[in-house]
Amino acid sequence: MSTTIVLVVGFLAVLAAVYVSWRAGRLDRLHIRLELAAEALDVALVRRAAVVLELAGSRLLDPASSLVLAAAAHEARTAGPDEREHAESDLSRALRAAIDQERFREKLAESPGGRLLLEELDAAVAKVVYARRFFNNAVAVTRTAQRRWLARTLRLAGRTDFPQFFEIDDNPPETMATE
Repeated sequence: MSTTIVLVVGFLAVLAAVYVSWRAGRLDRLHIRLELAAEALDVALVRRAAVVLELAGSRLLDPASSLVLAAAAHEARTAGPDEREHAESDLSRALRAAIDQERFREKLAESPGGRLLLEELDAAVAKVVYARRFFNNAVAVTRTAQRRWLARTLRLAGRTDFPQFFEIDDNPPETMATE
């Protein structure tokens, strides 16, 4: 009888250890996914700023629009972690203000190299939207896993910070959204 109890308790202990190990591994994979999503978002944001700077320096825009776009793109590229969301939102708003001008796309497309620049800009803006959605989804899943009682009780996440969402105004310009 006592041998059976020892075997059952041992089996339950092994089963609990396997489950805890599986949860810890899942949490680790979620943190890796979160880091990769953060890197992809950073690449998309930097690419968008680079394309906007290229557009601003292309001499295809009026000087005021070029100056506003260049300043917003520079601010987005040089902003620190605390100001980044605000700077990226400002870049989105400046981009919308420039591109949503009357006949902006048609005028730019008629210019030499303008069509290629527009396509590059469209792709960069779309990648920011997708990268931010993917990152915020990874944050939500990771936060849910970290909130579970087992993860909190056994500190399976270690001393990692609770991940934060990246909230910016990344709505594309009206003329991009309709095409």
